[in-house]
Amino acid sequence: MEKVLVTGAGGFIGSHLVEELVKKGNSVRAFIKYNSRNYWGNLELLDKEIRDNLEVISGDITDPFYIDKAVKGVDTVFHLAALIAIPYSYHAPENFVRVNVNGTLNILQACLRHDVKRLIHTSTSEVYGTALYVPIDEKHPLQAQSPYSATKISADKIVESFYLTYNLPTVIIRPFNTFGPRQSARAVIPTIISQALSKTPVIRIGSSDPIRDFTFVKDTIGGFIKGTVSNDAVGKVINLGTGSGISIGDLVSLIMKCTNITKEIKVDEERIRPSNSEVMKLICDNSMAKKILKWEPEYTLEKGLEETIGFIKEHLSQYKTNLYNI
Repeated sequence: MEKVLVTGAGGFIGSHLVEELVKKGNSVRAFIKYNSRNYWGNLELLDKEIRDNLEVISGDITDPFYIDKAVKGVDTVFHLAALIAIPYSYHAPENFVRVNVNGTLNILQACLRHDVKRLIHTSTSEVYGTALYVPIDEKHPLQAQSPYSATKISADKIVESFYLTYNLPTVIIRPFNTFGPRQSARAVIPTIISQALSKTPVIRIGSSDPIRDFTFVKDTIGGFIKGTVSNDAVGKVINLGTGSGISIGDLVSLIMKCTNITKEIKVDEERIRPSNSEVMKLICDNSMAKKILKWEPEYTLEKGLEETIGFIKEHLSQYKTNLYNI
């Protein structure tokens, strides 16, 4: 049994990771952002048996002193805490630097100080920008097409530097467009599904042209966990994705088919990224994950959508379908 810290534990991917780690018998310390209501985010949706086996702590990733206490005594750190909304990064770039860059530095320094056995750091396929070639392997150039992407590139490079400089055992996992139950309408799939299931007469989207490689959340967290057991993964950046892409326009059609609902589709100018910031094509080359992690996706897009639609149908009141969630 490992003693594990998960930052960003109350988030979408974090909550699924926490749930699986507890099921596997690990002792999990779940780090969430402090709030005065003692609200645990998506951890509130876990079964009571899971929640009763968690050590939940709340604080701020930008506080190095608190982070030091959070890391002390754990074997493995999964670092997921980050600001992730690309449109919001246009409005609050300084906040993204503080959380994504300085917060990651705080984690690294604490891991080094307390001799953590392994740090699994969360990257994003957005660091590649619009593909210069597909599928995208880990050697693809990094292109900061949004402040969010720039901060994630910076965080990845700081992690790399701690491996090369201090021999801190790190693994950088780079997921491609994870989706699934508990995801907010900040992301495109819950946005489309919630509008399809609501009473609104249309489905509003941004550009229908971008192509994405959507990976179901259970596959993503499977890759995170495999990153803790492969010695060959240390010091590496590893993509996690299906290797297949679908345009946003075709995704809307597929979701309407899966829900058996047909609605008018309208392009909302507010939802369209600035032209030089839009990433047009992201399709994963997952060869390294297959080779080093012995990982490959188990969920098809349709199977993942089925579970996601079921969750959103049960929690539709939590989605403000008449608003654009940045």
